Amino acid sequence: MMRHWAAALSLLTAVALAPATAHADEGPEQIVNGTFETGTTPWWSTANTSIAVSEGRLCADIPGGTANPWDVIIGLDGVPLVAGETYAYRYSASAGPARVARALIQLPVDPWTQYLSASPALGPEPGAHHHVFTAPVSLPNAQVAFQLGGSADPWRFCMDDVSLKGGADPDVHQPDTGPRVRVNMVGYLTKGPKNATVVTDLTTPFAWQLRNAGGDTVAEGSSRPRGLDASSAQNVHSIDFGSYARPGQGYTLTADGETSRPFDIGDDLYDELRVDALKFYYTQRSGIEIRDDLRPGYGRPAGHLDVAPNKGDTEVPYGDAYTLDVRGGWYDAGDHGKYVVNGGISVHQLMSAYERDKTAFADGQLTIPESGNGVPDILDEARWELEFLLSMQVPDGRQQAGMAHHKIHDVAWTGLPLLPHLDPQQRTLHPPSTAATLNLAATAAQAARIFAPYDAAFAARAMTAARKAWAAAVANPSVLADPADNVGGGPYDDKDVSDEFYWAAAELFITTGDKPFADFVMASPHHRGDVWLERGFDWGHTAQLGRLQLAAVPNALPDRARVRASVLKGADTYLATLRSHPYGVPYGPPDYDWGSNNLILNNMVVMAVAHDLSGKEKYRAGVREGMDYVLGRNALNQSYVTGYGEVAAKNQHSRWYARQLDASLPNPPRGTLAGGPNSAIQDPVAQRLLKGCAPQFCYIDDIESWSTNELTINWNSPLAWIASFLADRGKRASCTVSYAAHGPAGQIRLTNTGKKTIEGWSLRWWFPDGRRVARDWGAEFSQSGPVVTARGPAVRPGRSVVFGFLSDRAKGASPEVFLLDGARCA
Repeated sequence: MMRHWAAALSLLTAVALAPATAHADEGPEQIVNGTFETGTTPWWSTANTSIAVSEGRLCADIPGGTANPWDVIIGLDGVPLVAGETYAYRYSASAGPARVARALIQLPVDPWTQYLSASPALGPEPGAHHHVFTAPVSLPNAQVAFQLGGSADPWRFCMDDVSLKGGADPDVHQPDTGPRVRVNMVGYLTKGPKNATVVTDLTTPFAWQLRNAGGDTVAEGSSRPRGLDASSAQNVHSIDFGSYARPGQGYTLTADGETSRPFDIGDDLYDELRVDALKFYYTQRSGIEIRDDLRPGYGRPAGHLDVAPNKGDTEVPYGDAYTLDVRGGWYDAGDHGKYVVNGGISVHQLMSAYERDKTAFADGQLTIPESGNGVPDILDEARWELEFLLSMQVPDGRQQAGMAHHKIHDVAWTGLPLLPHLDPQQRTLHPPSTAATLNLAATAAQAARIFAPYDAAFAARAMTAARKAWAAAVANPSVLADPADNVGGGPYDDKDVSDEFYWAAAELFITTGDKPFADFVMASPHHRGDVWLERGFDWGHTAQLGRLQLAAVPNALPDRARVRASVLKGADTYLATLRSHPYGVPYGPPDYDWGSNNLILNNMVVMAVAHDLSGKEKYRAGVREGMDYVLGRNALNQSYVTGYGEVAAKNQHSRWYARQLDASLPNPPRGTLAGGPNSAIQDPVAQRLLKGCAPQFCYIDDIESWSTNELTINWNSPLAWIASFLADRGKRASCTVSYAAHGPAGQIRLTNTGKKTIEGWSLRWWFPDGRRVARDWGAEFSQSGPVVTARGPAVRPGRSVVFGFLSDRAKGASPEVFLLDGARCA
């Protein structure tokens, strides 16, 4: 996440660098006694181990029961470095049993800045290891350190032939981009756009062929030259094969002498991704055992429940003032912190996906502990985070009561790998902030209406918390998070919270209909301003959430028609960017931001909402084409979602999905989104290997590249939202529906606008306010939660059927989406 990580470099680990290449003019040896022929001096170790020479190697018995890599260190001080010099670092090492160690060359004092950080995998037999790095500063006394702690069990470490010499050839990172024909490796929906990008030196059109799995040519045409693409610094052509619409597997596209990786064409390509992107959240849970029978290979004990070595989240101190029980919630990203402002947008987007189409999510869909309780699993998962957010509210009787604490995390950064239940650090609450308080107000208000049909008591509790948070934010409108509060967790600072005020007021108005909230919305500068940023929106830019909600969720805002029109205008802007981009990306800044994939997906959310509002196919086509970039049609020719595509990210930055560092741990679960290209390349791996990168090339699939390859809860939330939209078959039925409300009574007219009789129809809708049908007439009614189904006899072309009901309340927002046999009516 965008966390000002630079100050935390001392605690970052294991940059895996490419092997060194010896240079003819290597400099003098900088390591004293690297062969240990004269004993161990001047090498040293921490007090919990001792070093000795055994069979010509330096060896040590490493104790078990330590939590962090730096708990056990063997080191050498006084190593000179010259700024700008490229060094070759070599050593031979072994471990019994096998372990991943950390090899560092760093500043010997706080902040322990690392100039080289590598993660050698050590086996029982001595193995040679080579690394290259360029010193950024001149230093007479750098430190060589082998960090060997963090193991529950004892083991033995030995090393020999430690060498550091200048004059090495700089390391050059050459990503394997595979064939020059770039496609969505998952595939293309049968009816929809199908585009590819070809990297080539040619400037005139050339022929292409689409072949099926049997090698037969099924379509062909000519490419479209696009010139130099600034985002990749490549000359490219585009290929449009959208006229071909036959489902199948194993298609390939051949052009300019290259053949793409295989892909499918079908209607169900996103069904699994919708589920997998949501399943990600269960293994991110804090405060609960992750059951291996529910997630094979990902089981682990509950984290941060005060079971040693955890200090736990049940009584977390806020200075000397008080403690709070803030167990539960989701770990934010690859670390053990939990943040209200990031949790807010994440849980909001899960609830928003449900609110968009309540028929798409079922109980039992995600295979979580709550499955089978009669509540859609997506809401059970959302509630796990909501309960945490509610627990972060300052209690009554305390200073700033009603506000929300900004975050809770360890007092210092932990290293990789480290499972949550093994984290020994003290946890601490950080001061309340207006931004966090408004995130609580917005999400709790949204939860109040969504959970009402399933748990009225929880809905009422959420509504009380939302109102209290709103009042506290109004009373404390400018309590900002400290940007320097970045030890042990990111600061998530935000200088402008007017957008959070707008979003919270919008959610409160949608749920309550109260005029003061409508007045606040109408008076906000964000209500009429252009909120559709070129770079998209995220946790720090939430006015867009308010605008989208006011447009998409039924409410009685006086100028709602204008709000809906503004969403279409924003979608048109992103669609124009996509159409002009040679890789079909609805994101076109000159440099790519931290979490660029998340920003791209959020721009796609705007286009998706525009499609829902207007029914215009161009917006849905834009979403479909935008997803191609995420799944392989990009400069690196790889999917950014684990388990999706022939070549996909798998080493996202995480302390417990850390197979790259520890073979006993898993890679991130299937359906996890990597942050993606980031021109700022803030981490040491990216800075070393990606210097001077074109925007699309500012990414590396390495667990230590936290600025390009982190996973987070708020990056998977738009992925889940968009996957759900794409899994929706998106059909439009040959029908119109008119709805009229008179107090508790509602009347529906269903008209067949097609040329065929609608036989035995089934019409589904949902009440925005959770009301229930008490009596019905003219059709057979049933209701599950907020979703109502009415069934009736055949309707001939041009004819209508009228039916109605009495509900259990006198007024409320009217439904706006009606599905006839699963397809939307106008």
